[in-house]
Amino acid sequence: ISLNLVRAFEAAPEKVFAAWTEPQALKRWMAPHPSMQITVAESDLKVGGRYRIVMRDSDGKENRVGGVYREIDPGRRLSFTWAWESTPEQETLVTIELRQKGAGTEMTLTHTKFADAASRDLHEQGWEGCVGQLERLMAA
Repeated sequence: ISLNLVRAFEAAPEKVFAAWTEPQALKRWMAPHPSMQITVAESDLKVGGRYRIVMRDSDGKENRVGGVYREIDPGRRLSFTWAWESTPEQETLVTIELRQKGAGTEMTLTHTKFADAASRDLHEQGWEGCVGQLERLMAA
């Protein structure tokens, strides 16, 4: 079970790629809602390297996600495992593909290996929020 999102950004592929891989950039957008704060963003950007993100909502509840980079092609493609610390056995796979479109970038996000449609649907809502924040960051 998988999901796909396609978005266009008025930013170069390298800038979009950096937003996905640089901790300071991740802290600015990698939460599904602007009221959430990214308290931790760590990235060891190499194949086999790990990343970790902690999101805190307005109630103080924290959600922690992390995984391992599987494929890194700067400005073009990024693939990594995705697992919430609360359910590490439910590891999924996220792939980001970036294509130059004029002066901007077309991004395809593919998230696969969901256990069920309910999990996919929750992640789709989350990604819609995150990508909306990324759109605002890339437009700034």
